[in-house]
Amino acid sequence: MTLPPKPPAREEGRVSLWRYTRLFRQDILSAQPARLYRAWMAEFRTPFFRSYLCNQPDLVDLVLKQRPDDFPKSDRIREGLAPLLGNSVFVTNGETWKRQRRIIDPSFEGGRLRDTFPAMLAAGQGAVARLQGKADGEPIEIEAEASHAAADVIFRTLFSIPIEDEVASAVFHKFREHQRAQPVLNLGALVPLPRWFPRFHRRGARRTAKEIRALITRLTAHRMTEIKAARAPDDLATKIMTTADPLTGERFDTEEMVDQVAIFFLAGHETSASALAWALYLLALYPEWQDRVAVEVLAAIGQEAPDFSDIARLRQTRDVFRETLRLYPPVPMMVRETTCPERLRDRDVPPRAQIVLSPWHQHRHERLWDKPDAFDPERFDTPDGREALRCAYMPFSAGQRVCPGAGFAMIEGVLLLALLVRAYRFDIVPDRPAMPVAHLTVRGRDGIWLRITPRGRAA
Repeated sequence: MTLPPKPPAREEGRVSLWRYTRLFRQDILSAQPARLYRAWMAEFRTPFFRSYLCNQPDLVDLVLKQRPDDFPKSDRIREGLAPLLGNSVFVTNGETWKRQRRIIDPSFEGGRLRDTFPAMLAAGQGAVARLQGKADGEPIEIEAEASHAAADVIFRTLFSIPIEDEVASAVFHKFREHQRAQPVLNLGALVPLPRWFPRFHRRGARRTAKEIRALITRLTAHRMTEIKAARAPDDLATKIMTTADPLTGERFDTEEMVDQVAIFFLAGHETSASALAWALYLLALYPEWQDRVAVEVLAAIGQEAPDFSDIARLRQTRDVFRETLRLYPPVPMMVRETTCPERLRDRDVPPRAQIVLSPWHQHRHERLWDKPDAFDPERFDTPDGREALRCAYMPFSAGQRVCPGAGFAMIEGVLLLALLVRAYRFDIVPDRPAMPVAHLTVRGRDGIWLRITPRGRAA
């Protein structure tokens, strides 16, 4: 049986910090030892900090659900992202984070998702149209197309503008430039530095982050003006910017909103693009599943434009997308930090130690999943699969810090996948196989290449 691509794990024993750093910079996943796919907990020591990777569901539950305030996000996470994300909800902790979530969360409740669906649909239809001129059987890099589609969804749902808008297009292209300039590791992520010590961000990363934030500031300031004039569209930006903290009555000012828009674009665009590209690759690798999805979509909605209620009928499409998120969780690792001495699995864990939670390893854990490296969307209909889904599945994190856009992402992913598979057939390019590599998200080492032809025409 053909297995989906998986990077080779490090088989060697202990390595020096500097060798590990070099491996880590190349790829987070292949830098890790193979034993993590079967270990409940593993300890890593460096001259500067201790790190503990936790796979056991009870430990993950303790950190994310039972005592989340005792395990805040590690400050090391913000080191490389600070120039772009500022003080966004992704990197804050404590009362600042709770206030931000009280303002943001109402915009992603169920009723609001229904309201954003037409904008998602327009972005999906735009993605189908853009591929028309490329569906000639020649290899194309599908990650770039998925990124374009996901960025279109973000701008349409957040600011009611398409990706073709001048500012939206500029943000999209500047962000791609920022990704190339931004290393996965910053010095402050490895060595505890005082706040006054310079972080030595790359010049290109600082420049592109500044340019992106300037563009987002233009959009945000313009929306503030529209809100004051009572002519703002009823989209996510307006909802967030007009929502007051129920405890304090405060709203986001322009600078705070720029921080949040930056993370919405990073999280909502980057992660959605990763998931959609891998889903299309898996359907190309397993054409029988691609045919099943196409048949389901045609039976559920025909050639018509779907509405929000149709998504619930696309069960096999949803399971394909859910299995994609299991095999290729866009955010492969999350880092928390201990605030006091802990005792975990008979180990003494000191304060300020890093607690690493790895969706990548937990989703492929040999003691939690049946055939963990296999692509099997039907696994969620089995008792073992449902149990693993309950206790060992966290593509959007879990607990109080679960991604506020998790429901949004699941609807977006299923919708875009359905529209694209209904219109086109996707086939692998044998001499350009994909291989996952993880930096900020899980992407293809050399891209993800597919051949595309209109559905119904021979590939």
